[in-house]
Amino acid sequence: QVQLVESGGGLVQAGGSLRLSCTASGRTFSWYTMGWFRQAPGKERAFVAAINTSGGRMTYSDSVKGRFTISIDNAENTVYLQMNSLNPEDTAVYYCAAGRLLRPYDWSYDYWGQGTQVTVSS
Repeated sequence: QVQLVESGGGLVQAGGSLRLSCTASGRTFSWYTMGWFRQAPGKERAFVAAINTSGGRMTYSDSVKGRFTISIDNAENTVYLQMNSLNPEDTAVYYCAAGRLLRPYDWSYDYWGQGTQVTVSS
């Protein structure tokens, strides 16, 4: 089992930045791919970014590419999502997830955090 706890969400003005953190506990962190997804009100959960914890490979959705950066700290079992140039369309609950393959599909992830709210005001 893997337990995931997100933090770092909040309210920010358009153009601002936030950094989300997700700390994992339980099974060996380095065996998993770590991903971020988000769900806006009335919309389906959508892929944001993912990173392969063993090789450092990463992938991003087109909507955040160039603005968001995913990174990991294996010593701290923590994955980060640095979000810059935020706009109101980024408002959502952001979820951290752990899976075995570097894929942008929520069904490929086995464990999920409880989510953290990000609100971007215009």
